[in-house]
Amino acid sequence: MLVDNGVEGDSRVQKAARSAADAGWDVTLLGCSTTGAEQKWLLDPARVRLLPMGGGQPAQGRGLRARLVERGGLPLRAARLARRPVEHAQVRFWRRVHGDGAWRRLEPGLWTYERVFGPVIDELAPDLIHAHDFRMLGVGARAAQRARAAGRPVKLLWDAHEFLPGAKPRRDNARWLPAHLGYEREYVPYADAVVTVSDTLAELLRTEHHLAELPAVVLNAPATTPAGPVPDLRALCGLEKTTPLLVYAGSATVQRGLGTVVEALPLLTGVHLALVVGDPASAYVRQLRATAGRLGVADRVHAVPYVPHGQVSAFLATADVGLIPIHHWPNHEIALITKFFEYSHAHLPIVVSDVKTMAETVRTTGQGEVFRAQDPADFVRAVRAVLANPHRYRAVYDKPDGPLAGWTWEAQAARLDSIYRRLLSVEAGAR
Repeated sequence: MLVDNGVEGDSRVQKAARSAADAGWDVTLLGCSTTGAEQKWLLDPARVRLLPMGGGQPAQGRGLRARLVERGGLPLRAARLARRPVEHAQVRFWRRVHGDGAWRRLEPGLWTYERVFGPVIDELAPDLIHAHDFRMLGVGARAAQRARAAGRPVKLLWDAHEFLPGAKPRRDNARWLPAHLGYEREYVPYADAVVTVSDTLAELLRTEHHLAELPAVVLNAPATTPAGPVPDLRALCGLEKTTPLLVYAGSATVQRGLGTVVEALPLLTGVHLALVVGDPASAYVRQLRATAGRLGVADRVHAVPYVPHGQVSAFLATADVGLIPIHHWPNHEIALITKFFEYSHAHLPIVVSDVKTMAETVRTTGQGEVFRAQDPADFVRAVRAVLANPHRYRAVYDKPDGPLAGWTWEAQAARLDSIYRRLLSVEAGAR
């Protein structure tokens, strides 16, 4: 398995590696180390290896660009805006010359993944390469090509986590998205199978890449059995059982809509907010706390760190409402995201913004309320409705025909295992 991050915090990748190993596959998960040294550990019984990606020059040796980035603010924004015409011209020129292969000029940093991962994959000599997300697609495709050229059969499975044309660029320049779109288009034909996270995204991928078959869907659902002793969320926040508690679990960024929640708190008397985030001391969390302070609700905002992914649903279960206040963005409209399933297995009523797929699901199941994205007043309405009658929303999870049975990682792992076996023509139970 290949992933372009440090594995920690990526629950889909961790669950996929562990469940595949539990099913009898010999699994090595390769990720990225930023420490300058290789890191190894066991994700029982899968092996994890984080490969050093290498660093740049010291900050003082990188000139004006490094100083602008370090300083930030208006000078950096002005410099980036001034470069936009040049970047657009670069995109037009190199796409005219190289087509999809223009990424080699527009985003040459993608070769770093090839330089670091390629030799290790060749050494491991896998039968199957499971490439997570778009950056690893090309790395996996080239490794499969090398293996086949050497007479060793290998299959490539691409796990598309998001719809790249609808993604928010990860770098603030005009080259990033066109480069990565070309990169993805170039290597999709080499995938022997494609899986993704939702039915909507599967349809989009089939249309976008003219796939011969619809990608299989492996949901970002949680495991149903907690792993180890679970901390008490309310105790960490210093709250009694009767105190109304809203919880948000996941990435803390502007587009996740947490500003809307904090702005609404003054209108929700006595209601507290728990932010379960990767870094409770991050700049954005500090910004949210500062806003809460100006609004007079600082004592009702609590930030606590992540727990292991196998404990998340049990950890969240003592809250009253699970929040998904996400902004409208193309990729936000098309999937049931990880926290949606985590809240569901915690039997929490969900208050979600009116992003298409999640809003439709909540309206269909009756497990929560929908509000207009970035509208604090409408958010207040939705929260009040849930807090007034929480049992109405929780009852959905206890129905014999409720949605939870299919929303488990165990069900998704079985689907993934069947895809592996089909690709390699391995009978069930064989190791």
